[in-house]
Amino acid sequence: MLPAIILFALTYVLMLAFSKYRPYIALASGLIFVVTGMLPIREILPALDFNVLLMIGGTMGLVQLFIDSRMPERLADMIMNKVPNIQWAAVALSLFAGVISAFVDNVATVLMIAPVGIEICKKLKTNPIPFIISIAVSSNLQGAATLVGDTTAIMLGSALDMSFLDFIWYQGKPGMFFMVELGACLSACIVYFTFRKEKSPIPRTGKMTEVEDIVPTVLLVGAIVLLIVVSFLPFNFPAEINGMICTALLIIGLIYNYCKNKNLDAILGPLKAIDFETLGLLVGLFLMIGGIGHEGVIDALAQLLAKLGAGSPFLMYTIIVWASVLISAFIDNIPYVATMIPVIAGIAAEMGIDSTALYFGLLSGATLGGNCTPIGASANITGIGILRKEGHEVSNGDFFKIGIPFTLSAIVPAYILIWILFGV
Repeated sequence: MLPAIILFALTYVLMLAFSKYRPYIALASGLIFVVTGMLPIREILPALDFNVLLMIGGTMGLVQLFIDSRMPERLADMIMNKVPNIQWAAVALSLFAGVISAFVDNVATVLMIAPVGIEICKKLKTNPIPFIISIAVSSNLQGAATLVGDTTAIMLGSALDMSFLDFIWYQGKPGMFFMVELGACLSACIVYFTFRKEKSPIPRTGKMTEVEDIVPTVLLVGAIVLLIVVSFLPFNFPAEINGMICTALLIIGLIYNYCKNKNLDAILGPLKAIDFETLGLLVGLFLMIGGIGHEGVIDALAQLLAKLGAGSPFLMYTIIVWASVLISAFIDNIPYVATMIPVIAGIAAEMGIDSTALYFGLLSGATLGGNCTPIGASANITGIGILRKEGHEVSNGDFFKIGIPFTLSAIVPAYILIWILFGV
């Protein structure tokens, strides 16, 4: 196991040190696992989770069509015409970003909503930094609410063979959706408190963004509806059915966009918006995880963690939740969750317990932990980049005073409720 452990650890160190080249490092490492025989050729395809890859790629393309239609701006305008002052505007934008992020990639959500926040702050001559930070951390939180909300949720849903509705109601009990929404309600109070001095009224312009095309919205909503419908049908669909749905709707959207605009950019534009670096990173990680699994590393790690838990499921659950929060505060939660999913399966088997609480604890801790620091999540980095382009530098203190209380207010109730429902 030693060569596999060394290669795996070295890969993570390099990904942390050279974040710009993270996908290439992961792919190179995956290739080394294959070439050296630590991952046999016959196990390459089983190691790749095509359902995850197709869902992410298809959804990202649909989101770009959705953004181009200007529907998100229209929805934001509708909210802004209803709020009385800056304080409630911040809360509304934060909650709105959360709602969008439950169905759309977190980074895309920030890219859609942050410009609205910037424009409001310009008109009202107020500091945009807390606005954008609130939008980013709220996007991260709500990504775990549904099957399609975040890469980590997609990965967990695939591992547990969960349907869209399983995130809402699982094993006859409230699912992750309710854990997240409880945290969202409490964290909204944090945003409200942060903007307690911002009482300036918002002028009413009456202007609404014109939506250029309703079809992308129909397609995006259609993807969600189809995922729900498939979960009800009593057929044995392929394991990749969710990914096939998202990809098929993207193809329909591209064909429609081409027929409408009559140029190649109508197809290339949405395709360019797909984050192929994230997909490449996942492919490399899947190969690496397949390699260490074949070499017995995952089973050994599961045995070690089971010993640390001292035979106590609650202690093990606690370790997983808070270790996930700490680790995800500094590294991307995608590689961490991808690594831990098979480890938790091994821990549950080793301890002879149901894995649900451990998996839900992993998702909540890894998703929310990224809100602790500016580098803990891609949405945070995106929001800070938008602010930098506008001439606003974000200090660690600026982020911590929103991110840390936001994280604690969301993770503590989820930590308690998950154990009560699925651990006891």
